[in-house]
Amino acid sequence: MRRVAIVVQPGIRSFDLAVITEVWGPDRSRAGVPGFELRRCAVEPGPIPLPGGLTLAPDRGLDWLATADLIVVPALAEPADPTPGPVLAALREAHGRGVPIAALCAGAFILAEAGLLDGRRAVTHWWLAPELAARYPGILVEEAPLYVQDGGLWTSAGVASGIDLCLHLVRQAHGAEAAAAIARSMVTGPFRTGDHAQYLDRPVPAADRTAEALAAVRERALRSLHEPLSVATMAGWAGMSPRSFARHFAAATGTTPHRWLLGHRLDAARKLLERTDHPVPEVARRAGFASEVTFRQHFTSHVGLGPRAYRAASCAPAAAPNPPDSVRKGS
Repeated sequence: MRRVAIVVQPGIRSFDLAVITEVWGPDRSRAGVPGFELRRCAVEPGPIPLPGGLTLAPDRGLDWLATADLIVVPALAEPADPTPGPVLAALREAHGRGVPIAALCAGAFILAEAGLLDGRRAVTHWWLAPELAARYPGILVEEAPLYVQDGGLWTSAGVASGIDLCLHLVRQAHGAEAAAAIARSMVTGPFRTGDHAQYLDRPVPAADRTAEALAAVRERALRSLHEPLSVATMAGWAGMSPRSFARHFAAATGTTPHRWLLGHRLDAARKLLERTDHPVPEVARRAGFASEVTFRQHFTSHVGLGPRAYRAASCAPAAAPNPPDSVRKGS
């Protein structure tokens, strides 16, 4: 995923455009991040009006999507606005070739209008989820996750979850170190799994001591991932019963202690596979998994590759740069 295309059209959200540009636009080679070619692709050349009095100058036509490794679709400020036919046709053609497509927030409506989400799981901002389900009953709309993937199509929830999805796509293609370097430069958290809740059903506990206790437990758990941790153990650190701790933990983080631990252990395992030559059983032990078998099962389920295959992919030499457009089109 070195060549990234943004599909631009009048009315797209400036925030989504800024997120995509910030993730894949700057040169961060000094931090070990690979170089990306980010292009803004539109039906026609010329300034494109955006909400808030802004304008955008596209630098490529829709034909550049044929050379892209990843296509990212910003949301329209008004999700009910129609998308030009050539854009929908270009998205359908790219998906047919197997190019991954990611839509941020209400960008799911654009993929739905193109007919790409029929029979697939998708997510959008929780406020818009009922509208998406009503307008496109063939889509399996989920209201809780931050982002989901189905059949090479990624959709994300509102606002900040677009950052989470973009960083996740970098992590998948180029490893946890590259994603973490980008996250550090953006001063944002480097890893939130897609199954985090979009919003909290219960407010964060008002008592400062409870909130501080939970934060201290999370910090201590991150330092102790290699140890056999249980909900009962962490509850003891917080001075709570396991049931009360699990309830407060979910209210504060939007997920269960078990899922939170698993996500951070998998993140630690990814870093060990990328940075060290430890055997897989040792990686499993250092990341806190009870057995190599359990580690392999969770890692493969969440990452899509086994530990050895992931290490081989993350350590593979960089591919030769793509030839110029004229060469690609002539081949």
